[in-house]
Amino acid sequence: MIGIGSDIAGICSSLADEGYSVKFRGFSALDLYLGFPALPFLWAETNADISVLARLFENLRFPGAELASGAVDTPDAICYFHSLDSDDGIENAPSLPLLSFTYNWQTRRFHDPLGLYPLLKKIREGKECSSEDEEASVLKTGLNLETGRYRIIMDNALLLARYNFPLSFSGFTETLEHCRLMPAPLPETQRAFLCCLMVSPRPDKGLEFLKRYGFLDELWPELAGLNDVDHSKEFHPEGNVWNHTLETFRHRKPGNNGAFDLRLSLGLLLHDAGKPISASHGNHRFEGHAELGAQAASRFLKRLEFEPSLIEDVFFLVKNHMLPAALKRLPFIRTGEIMASPLFPALLELYRCDESSSFKGLDGYYENSAAYQTYLKNVRNPYRSADGKKMGRKTMNRSPRFR
Repeated sequence: MIGIGSDIAGICSSLADEGYSVKFRGFSALDLYLGFPALPFLWAETNADISVLARLFENLRFPGAELASGAVDTPDAICYFHSLDSDDGIENAPSLPLLSFTYNWQTRRFHDPLGLYPLLKKIREGKECSSEDEEASVLKTGLNLETGRYRIIMDNALLLARYNFPLSFSGFTETLEHCRLMPAPLPETQRAFLCCLMVSPRPDKGLEFLKRYGFLDELWPELAGLNDVDHSKEFHPEGNVWNHTLETFRHRKPGNNGAFDLRLSLGLLLHDAGKPISASHGNHRFEGHAELGAQAASRFLKRLEFEPSLIEDVFFLVKNHMLPAALKRLPFIRTGEIMASPLFPALLELYRCDESSSFKGLDGYYENSAAYQTYLKNVRNPYRSADGKKMGRKTMNRSPRFR
């Protein structure tokens, strides 16, 4: 099935073979209907209780009622189960009408309980959508205020980032004031949400929504602070650090499967995280911001409990994001080890998005990419060292490539 990996399909089939229902919920069902690449998370509903899930899946864990009744981690995705027998109904009820859409694994049919197909058709056809449309009238009255303000804001932001569908409307701020009071989302909830946002086509729109309704100020101040730092208009006519960061996402390229790379996207999000906390001396602004940003990025991702390997990769991208611009003029002793990293192609891609977002043109990117291509040719050439120098017979005998 398109968008569903073999591990997730196996989990669904295991439940179905035992006679239990399996339905994809919310974004998982919407992505399948709209033909979007699958998210790194699956939200599923089943009438199997926790004891059944524990019997079928040895690695079942319990992330908390806020997120799911149970979860299974697979190489494809994390599968979050909502058991219909559980008592976490309020936490797991759809926050927005559009998220009531489901897909039945057994019958291979979609279910649209609120008659939202006209809206989905607009999204699938790439048409402009407005919360003022006649078809969208149900959206204004269908917010589930019991799910809490944070949940409604996050789900709205993700709908906007994935499908470019604006669900806020006049009076939305006042409506949020009547939401049920809920504590801040758990780290795993925030992590899952940020991952989904980052691999969506328009993270910039979702992030701007989060800023507008106070989410960043309250939960992600590292990102909120980007809006307080001005850029020189000579080098960054696109605006301040926040506007520049959002602009970088518009220059990403999806992979062959249509999905966007999470590691690169997190690197773009945090590449200038050091600017609000860096020093300025005269005309030299943001001194040491790359190193400071790498440390700030690590603290942020650790707070959301990302995997250490991913945190290390993002640290590398943020710390070194200024280097590709100077690749041609720096000595090989400064660049060789970094170019040898398997992360260097992602670093070059971050550089391309960074340059593109500042409207500088890509001449520097192409020149420095050529320097990297030369390095790769030298590495493959048994008669030259990695820095391009010809190797004599004695040097060749000492080289590992000739042993």
